Amino acid sequence: MTGRIHSIQSLGTVDGPGVRTVVFMQGCPLRCGYCHNPDTWDTEGGETIEAAEVFQKIRRFAPYFGEEGGITLSGGEVLLQPEFGTELFSLCKAEGLHTALDTSGCLWTEKIEALLSVTDLVLLDIKMTTDADYREYVGCPLEKPLFFLQKLEEKGIPVWIRHVVVPGLTDTAENIGRLHELLRGYSCIQKMEFLPFHKICMPKYEKLGLPFRFDCYPAATAALAEECRTRYESL
Repeated sequence: MTGRIHSIQSLGTVDGPGVRTVVFMQGCPLRCGYCHNPDTWDTEGGETIEAAEVFQKIRRFAPYFGEEGGITLSGGEVLLQPEFGTELFSLCKAEGLHTALDTSGCLWTEKIEALLSVTDLVLLDIKMTTDADYREYVGCPLEKPLFFLQKLEEKGIPVWIRHVVVPGLTDTAENIGRLHELLRGYSCIQKMEFLPFHKICMPKYEKLGLPFRFDCYPAATAALAEECRTRYESL
């Protein structure tokens, strides 16, 4: 099975537990206003490579994973290439390597369900808290990631929720309150991550000749992201 990948990060520490190899897939159906990888959008870009070849690259770093580390498939959007992901994760599981999926949850098919059967952890983006904002700033309805989350709940797959803190847009008390209501009652959610919005991606947009829609918003500090997390946990 071949897939299109953008790049491989050998020893990542921010995309799941422990030290991980992160494989960034090529292609994404969404156009998030704060996307920091616009170079992964094109489904015809990237490098075509076999899952077995990627696995061999991953195996070389396994001694650094320790008890918590493993592989994370990120993007782009992994769900566009579920068969590749399933084969790669199956190879990893056979070697006892932890598998994590970093996704927007914007798609659902039987092939994606098969991918989840070999997935140990899902890092799920809940990008906005209203349907109008999802359609405006992300490019899909809010019901899609919520449907995906419900499937994860039914399957008992552990989930880390990720929410980007954009000053003036997602850092408000109203937004944090809506997020809390959306996620209330899900036993599969193990962790909430509030990630500060940044603009270090702007050179990529300039190189590609694309406008950066969220240039009008200031970057968020780590302190603001922590404040949002504390506010969420107090609800």
